[in-house]
Amino acid sequence: MRHTNRTRVTGSTIKEHPNPMISTYEFLTNWLRARFSDSDRGAALVEYALLVALIAVACIVAIRTLGQESEKSFSKTGSAIAGA
Repeated sequence: MRHTNRTRVTGSTIKEHPNPMISTYEFLTNWLRARFSDSDRGAALVEYALLVALIAVACIVAIRTLGQESEKSFSKTGSAIAGA
């Protein structure tokens, strides 16, 4: 079934569109603009993901540094106990 009577709504008037491909293109561009351009939800999600990644990196660095320092401390204490 082929639709030959495609229309475009502009303001309060309805116009018949001569080319159905342009009508489809206009529909897709308007839909994509409405779907993706006006929303800040995606940007906020990216910001939260970056924040979580930064916190994870900071935790890993802190744990590695504290682990190395505690290893030195325990080795020093173990050597002192073994020497006594």
